[in-house]
Amino acid sequence: MDKQAQRIRLFSLLGDLPEKSNVISSELITVEDFGYYTLEKLQLHLNGIEPVPAYFVKPLNSGNSKLPTILFNHSHGGKFHVGKDELISGNSYLESPSFAIELTKIGYAVLCIDAWGFGERNYRTESSLYKEMLWNGQTLWGMRVFDSVKAIDYLHTRSDVNTAHISTMGMSMGGIMAWWLSALDTRVKWCIDICGLADFQALIELDRLDKHGFYFYVPKLLQHFTTAQINSLISPRPHLSVAGIHDLLIPTIGLERIDPILKEVYVNEGSSGNWSLKLFDCGHEENAEMRKAIVEFLVDQYNNFRIT
Repeated sequence: MDKQAQRIRLFSLLGDLPEKSNVISSELITVEDFGYYTLEKLQLHLNGIEPVPAYFVKPLNSGNSKLPTILFNHSHGGKFHVGKDELISGNSYLESPSFAIELTKIGYAVLCIDAWGFGERNYRTESSLYKEMLWNGQTLWGMRVFDSVKAIDYLHTRSDVNTAHISTMGMSMGGIMAWWLSALDTRVKWCIDICGLADFQALIELDRLDKHGFYFYVPKLLQHFTTAQINSLISPRPHLSVAGIHDLLIPTIGLERIDPILKEVYVNEGSSGNWSLKLFDCGHEENAEMRKAIVEFLVDQYNNFRIT
């Protein structure tokens, strides 16, 4: 089965989703100067069901220059009140400065949306959303992925976004979103997952399924895909995965299983330098050494953008 057929199958496992052709629109709420960057507070209409609050940040004085842009996926951590604010304010398990500062300092623009049940969409519990959606033939993860795909559609409507250089990254749930989205949508230029590359079988073998929220689970997924097979759909595009060796949510035996498979996939596609797994002496968190590796990757990709 070719890659596009695999993407279609993977998308089909996400449940009954809104129409991809659903018209998107946006409303600008405010624009603020945050010193390092300008912040647009937005209301996006992506799914035809409920509005999606979002932040868009870009370097000061960038005007309408077409900027390389990152879709930043916020984490979970049980912090349903945080959502997109993680981009601006960081989180207890992320290094400083916030990624809004870090990314705009390099030269990127960044979009971050509130996922279903988070931030300004935190008016129902995650379990309530999950149960109702399941009754209706939907999955919560599928609906979150759908919003992320449509967020890329939104970026394509902006005159200040270089649509050939849209990428994605995130921590934990945000990291999982980064590799799912990159696998499903070839418009994503590159991907960074931070503490997000969980091998499905390793979680079963080590009895760690309950380390992840139930949003993570998609019916029939294991009948068709492993974690490595989903991530192979990202090749040959650049993919940096960083993880802690003491992270109970991301078992190292799973990473040891995924790494050689993806190395072979990337070698076979003539892009061996585009896959990188880096491990650090930490748990489910970003430490200073991990941030350094992430920034180096971000700078390299930005320099590649400037060359092209």
